[in-house]
Amino acid sequence: MTCTKSQSLNPRSAVPDQIAITRHRPLYEIKANLFKALAHPVRIRVLELLCETTEPVPVSRLLTETGQEATVLSQHLGVLRRHHVVTSRRVGNAVFYQLADPSIADLLVTARSFLNSLLTERSADAAALADLPPGASPMSPSRAASAAVRTGTEAVRRLLPRRADYAGLRRSWRSDVLAGITVGVVALPLALAFGISSGVGAAAGLITAVVAGLIAAIFGGSNVQVSGPTGAMAVILAPIVAEHGISSLALVTVLAGILVLLLGLFRLGRAVTLIPWPVIEGFTLGIAAIIFLQQVPAAFGVDTPAGMRTLPAAWHVVTTADWSLAVWTLAVVAAVALIMIVLPRIRAGFPASLAAVVVVTVVVQFASVPVPRIGALPTELPTPALPDFDPVMVQSLAGATLAIAVLAAIESLLSARVAASMAPTGPYDPDRELTGQGLASVASGLFGGMPATGAIARTAVNVRSGARTRVAAVTHSLLLLGVVYLATGPVAAIPLAALSGVLMVTSFRMVSATTIRQILRSTRSDALIFVVTAVVTVCFDLIEAVQIGILIAAFLALRGVAGRSTVEREELPGAHLPGDERIALFRLAGSLFFGAADRLATGIADQAHAGDADVVIIAMSRLGMLDATGANSLAQLVQQLEARGLTVLIKGVRPEHRALLDRVGVLDSLRHPNHLLDSLDAAVAHARSHVARLRTGSPGTSDS
Repeated sequence: MTCTKSQSLNPRSAVPDQIAITRHRPLYEIKANLFKALAHPVRIRVLELLCETTEPVPVSRLLTETGQEATVLSQHLGVLRRHHVVTSRRVGNAVFYQLADPSIADLLVTARSFLNSLLTERSADAAALADLPPGASPMSPSRAASAAVRTGTEAVRRLLPRRADYAGLRRSWRSDVLAGITVGVVALPLALAFGISSGVGAAAGLITAVVAGLIAAIFGGSNVQVSGPTGAMAVILAPIVAEHGISSLALVTVLAGILVLLLGLFRLGRAVTLIPWPVIEGFTLGIAAIIFLQQVPAAFGVDTPAGMRTLPAAWHVVTTADWSLAVWTLAVVAAVALIMIVLPRIRAGFPASLAAVVVVTVVVQFASVPVPRIGALPTELPTPALPDFDPVMVQSLAGATLAIAVLAAIESLLSARVAASMAPTGPYDPDRELTGQGLASVASGLFGGMPATGAIARTAVNVRSGARTRVAAVTHSLLLLGVVYLATGPVAAIPLAALSGVLMVTSFRMVSATTIRQILRSTRSDALIFVVTAVVTVCFDLIEAVQIGILIAAFLALRGVAGRSTVEREELPGAHLPGDERIALFRLAGSLFFGAADRLATGIADQAHAGDADVVIIAMSRLGMLDATGANSLAQLVQQLEARGLTVLIKGVRPEHRALLDRVGVLDSLRHPNHLLDSLDAAVAHARSHVARLRTGSPGTSDS
């Protein structure tokens, strides 16, 4: 059976392609994959042309029949080729295409029949819905329940791993493995450093990079995201551990992971787009400052003072330093920083942080320099265990759990969004990303690790190293797992000051001077949001900083919207007629909402009372937004003007505003239903008739 032009498929019914079609697969799988390949009407037309004949079709004919430019058609042919729907061969200077499998022609006809039946069913459903009485259910209870189950099943299936996650692995597995090794080497010192910085120890950081990194790579929504312990999480976790003890780590990690998992299941992944750019950059700057300040005690070879915030603690350490010990640790920090800055300029792409730590550790070891070391590390992963869900402890950790979950969600989604813009692997799924990060934190907590998030720096290294699939992130975790079982002895000898040096350099690299200049030069309100968020992050609390930044941004945005909302008195259109001076035409523009309603209503009332108007026309056709406060202010204005003997006409109410005006009582406040008009000409004519009756002293009619 062949596919003819009269059997063309409906392009609107096509769905995005994700899974490649290959030979020797079950028929039901080939059918499903074919539907997913039909993502554009041009590709549908190409397949129709190819299935009209068993001979190869030249590109010149495809260009003529589809009417597309060569570059556009080439892109669509490339998609079909990558999914093994068509094959190509060159004969001389001409390129010919044909179907990769003869059975595809028969499946196209089957697809057409299915789509036609689907459209027919939808049309019948629409006709049936039109005949239903108001409030009636369009489905029987059993059918509605079945539909709900199918919808829920499909929603859960979207969040699970699938074969499409590894599309193209046959071509990219070498670069994926090499990228995973590279990012694993980069991640090792960072995982150890962030574990120590958070107060839970180097072992917890390493376990998090292994367990959470593996789970997030498999279940996450990005193909190239690398997850593990991060500086922001270390910053927020340190005071929690200091206040509640190390025993709270597993419980708060699991609870935060469950919250992030629920965010993904309830499809709240797009919420991160509501956070303004200045808030994100101010938060990042504050995090970078805190990471640097947290390393000051280790850089001076002392413990962090208990019960003190980061900035006062760093100042206390510097002012009370024992310089006989600090000179050695500061020398280690300086050596690490120097290597990390100079080495990339000599050999780009080399893991400078690991090289710096190795070189300094070897020198310190052989020279017997008196500096604190990491110490003993576990030689295997601990046995997973559920934390003790003590209700009192859960209640005391509620605020901390929420803060960690919010931070994990924000940082992971931001990192995934950056990765999607860097890598040619397609968009990410924010809901699935939250699901994966939630599962990763739960698993990390069960193994004794800390909460995990997507790591922007490691993800960037992963992409620049050639990663294309999740195999790279999996390889990174497996490499660190090998360190746990095979190399904990050498790792235990690393000086703590060396890891402090790594984090100090990393904190500077988190900050973009260009971005700071752009924000400070943009607008005064955005600059204020940026500075306030950064200062609150350093001096107070991370989550409070984001909340305060968003509140300030929302307030300034509302003030801007209110400032652009205006009321203007206009001249009546057309030639001036006697009595027109008794008509006041006011035009509302912008938004009539709680931030501007009182000002706009007062403006109309003051101008109407100051003149000699007998009729007031309020034009609302340019009003973009209306809320209940604005509608209530308008109702009070109409009542006030009518009580003073003025006739109010409202013109140009938008359909989306009509119901609100009716419910709040604006329409009831009008003297007559005919005082609500659609056009300005009708409103002016009606107003002139009122003025004419007032001038002649004739009574009004019942429709006035």
